[in-house]
Amino acid sequence: MLLAIDIGNTHTVFGVWDGRTWVAVWRRATNPDRTEDQIAVWLKGAFDLAGVPYDVDAVVCGSVVPAANEAIERLAQRWFRIDPLFVQATNVGVPVDYEPPSSVGADRLVNALAALAKHQPPMVVVDLGTATTFDAISKEGVYVGGAILPGILVSSQALASHTAKLPQVEFVAPARTIGRNTAESIQSGLMFGYASAIDGIVRRIAGELGGKVLTIATGGLGGLFLGLCETIDVYEPNLTLDGLRLAYERVRGRG
Repeated sequence: MLLAIDIGNTHTVFGVWDGRTWVAVWRRATNPDRTEDQIAVWLKGAFDLAGVPYDVDAVVCGSVVPAANEAIERLAQRWFRIDPLFVQATNVGVPVDYEPPSSVGADRLVNALAALAKHQPPMVVVDLGTATTFDAISKEGVYVGGAILPGILVSSQALASHTAKLPQVEFVAPARTIGRNTAESIQSGLMFGYASAIDGIVRRIAGELGGKVLTIATGGLGGLFLGLCETIDVYEPNLTLDGLRLAYERVRGRG
């Protein structure tokens, strides 16, 4: 089985692929200080709870937190007796028109790879996590860049920590834009504000790509905006894991 690991700034997602489907997907807080042994103990428990055999014969990792990479490498080598594949711009297989190509995050590249395997470009992938990223793929299938917006969780935390009386709120859209209390007012600003920002940026990207695009949302918070954004066509929560799997298959010659 393939263990795919997506290391983000806030969360790390682990997915187990059995050759046909993702039999288990887990999310936990990213902590670069965890050792390979701590991760192995947690993983063994997660496998057991899910009823999945602890039998991994391949590990692929996409990371935007370099400090966490060493523990993953040791995890694969010590506990699974294999060398992991770390995804980079040079081994994904997606043409990149960005300066420099190596500065594109692994998550953004594998998102593009998975999107191209499922849909026809031009496309925009909106990944809602710690940051909200917009990745533009031209009609020729070239990754041509995008935009980066602070994520809704980061913005919410900044608002609460920099004000004396504004609380953290649940990420739920209120019934109306005009909030009738403080919590509703914050929810309106966050949810409708981000929905409008997403729609606005997607429309600008679409104009620069030459017209209509398919917009794919992903990421831990992507599902929140399905009914709020006019431009989101589909939500694919495992898009990044799918991209990691495809990258592994390409590099190892299985695709």
